[in-house]
Amino acid sequence: MMHDRLANAGTAFWLRDARAPACLLDAPPTPPDREGLARFDLRIEAGRIAAIAPPGTAPTDAPSLDGGQLWPCPVDAHTHLDKGHIWDRAPNPDGSFAGAVASVTADREAHWTEADMERRADFALRSAFAHGTVAIRTHLDSYLPLARITWPLFTRLREAWAGRIALQLCSIAPMERFAGDEGEALADIVAASGGALGMVTRLGGDFAAPLPPEFQPLLDRFFDLAEERGLDLDLHVDESGETGARALREIALTALRRGFRGRIQAGHCCALTLQPEHYQRETLALVAEAAMRVVVLPMCNMYLQDRAPGRTPRWRGVTLVHEMRAAGIPVSFASDNTRDGFHAYGDLDMMEVHREATRILQLDHPYAGWARAVTAEPAAAMGIEAGMLRVGAAADLLMFRARHMTELLSRPQADRIVLRGGRVSGACPPDWRELEA
Repeated sequence: MMHDRLANAGTAFWLRDARAPACLLDAPPTPPDREGLARFDLRIEAGRIAAIAPPGTAPTDAPSLDGGQLWPCPVDAHTHLDKGHIWDRAPNPDGSFAGAVASVTADREAHWTEADMERRADFALRSAFAHGTVAIRTHLDSYLPLARITWPLFTRLREAWAGRIALQLCSIAPMERFAGDEGEALADIVAASGGALGMVTRLGGDFAAPLPPEFQPLLDRFFDLAEERGLDLDLHVDESGETGARALREIALTALRRGFRGRIQAGHCCALTLQPEHYQRETLALVAEAAMRVVVLPMCNMYLQDRAPGRTPRWRGVTLVHEMRAAGIPVSFASDNTRDGFHAYGDLDMMEVHREATRILQLDHPYAGWARAVTAEPAAAMGIEAGMLRVGAAADLLMFRARHMTELLSRPQADRIVLRGGRVSGACPPDWRELEA
């Protein structure tokens, strides 16, 4: 058994006959096949990748993947750990966005104590760790006075999980919350905790409707807070099916006008798909020029968008990922919400995210490049070293029996082997019953 061989392999050993998407290798030792997969042997020493060599380099008695795939552990750059796993006590009554807001708001006001949030977040982190995730960015509902409890709690969790999952924190609140003294206080909390500044834009109506006059002053105020504290931005943008939701363009224009020097990640951007093509092209050009990144949440947006009782959805609710990549905009995929009013499902399994994103967004024909969207791209968005197979990188790896992409994407890969620092991880997803009060 491969698991037993690796458990007894020690700190220096070869892995024979592996495949990986060539986009995850700096210098693939063999030409990629028609699915974009390269074949290689890999050596691990002292918890790091020591060599990536052509097949046949490793000794014949070394453990063999028999052509199975070997990936770097994934990165999840958009989650909501403070909301996760409240479904059993606060279900969305109709699956709508309004239903999600109402159910989560009521639950937050009634139940979100420090102990409650810690119990649910720890469950979620253990799930992600068992599936192989090495880094997570979580958005935290940032309303006073709750933020004075939430941010210190998640700062402690970040320290407790260091070395297992690199945890980053980001605020989320409506843009108008950042006006006045409350905005100063929230931005100070984020800065003191080493987080990213995030907010939600709420634009709607028809494409022809003018932007509200207060929108740009509020947006500039938000940028002011970030610039004064040297904070990166991570924004929930245009998460609706209303063509009047067009903040993405204004954010890019504002970043360019101000010469903003931090990282900017925009999440969702759903409404862009429904706007005129010339406007789409102009918006994407501006986003690329502003060096912004986009994170797409396919499972959550499929769950919420274009939902009406008794009516089959006509629209997938996701954004223009192929056009974004063609325009030079880095794209990531992420879990988003797990088992709360915004998404009834999910377990922070990034291989599930990749599988579903491939099907929803047609990330095949060819597959080439899209594996980076759950590994290298979210790592770059978070400013961390992860998500690539390269000499010197930590030997944090996922091993699959699946050889080809259709094999990888046809099953949940529940039998994957997770290596952390070159050692087999014995972590298992926690039992749902632990969540019962």
